[in-house]
Amino acid sequence: MPILLLAWKGDTAGNLIFKGTARNFNPAMAGAAKITIAEVEELVEAGTLDPNQIHIPGIFVQRIFQGEKYEKRIEKRTVREKK
Repeated sequence: MPILLLAWKGDTAGNLIFKGTARNFNPAMAGAAKITIAEVEELVEAGTLDPNQIHIPGIFVQRIFQGEKYEKRIEKRTVREKK
């Protein structure tokens, strides 16, 4: 069964780096899936990522592509004015 992952950064060899809580289950799911498709926010050339920072090695990723038009939603905390 194929799985689609969303990663922060990846290289053309399929090595992936995640941010935040995406590191919880994505590495385990990539290892268990028969086909892993990765969508990355930033796609760089192979060899530019620090090997110590890679969360999923490229051996587990069969397809990789760079997504478009990412909207960074930031929650805004609103508090009422003091009376």
